[in-house]
Amino acid sequence: MNSDMIAFIELGFRHITDAAALDHILFLLALAAIYRPRDWRQALGVVTAFTVGHSLSLALAVNGTVSFPTRWVEFLIPLTIVVTCVENIVVSRSGNTPWRRRYRPLFSGVFGLVHGAGFANYLRDVFADRIALPLLGFNIGIELGQVVVLAFAALGIAGIDYAWAALRRGGAASSFRVRVMVVSSVILVVATRWAVERNPW
Repeated sequence: MNSDMIAFIELGFRHITDAAALDHILFLLALAAIYRPRDWRQALGVVTAFTVGHSLSLALAVNGTVSFPTRWVEFLIPLTIVVTCVENIVVSRSGNTPWRRRYRPLFSGVFGLVHGAGFANYLRDVFADRIALPLLGFNIGIELGQVVVLAFAALGIAGIDYAWAALRRGGAASSFRVRVMVVSSVILVVATRWAVERNPW
């Protein structure tokens, strides 16, 4: 692998794991909040759909096929987080899982299109030329960064479940609902504030 490709991979990895990309990180955490270890297949499908969505819009935007207005993209990104958190909370409270959450990969893919537009705006600012190498390397770096973020999320979620079950001596179902509610509510507050601050009107 040549040094340029490695540099672009590192750039993508740093972008997704940097504090400046907290909105993307919080979206991944919101997606992960409703899954347990036994749900790994569903979680993998959702993350894969998100990857496909943001890879598609990133490619289209960087190649100049589509132009996304920055102000709207920056507003829509926290909005995707808000919708995801609300869905987590509503389903957790009702105890129902409509269609066994089979719709989740679909809306994860659609939301991925929005996040990919955000990545594209950043990448265009860094590279003036429309070249394939930065696009491929940056996208690989993004995917590697997502793996790291989700791995830490899985550890954190397991820790919350274990701590709550130990403190309250509740069942797994009880700790799961509390975790979904707490994680989603905290992220919802932050994302709502961002959406208000980034209002394009």
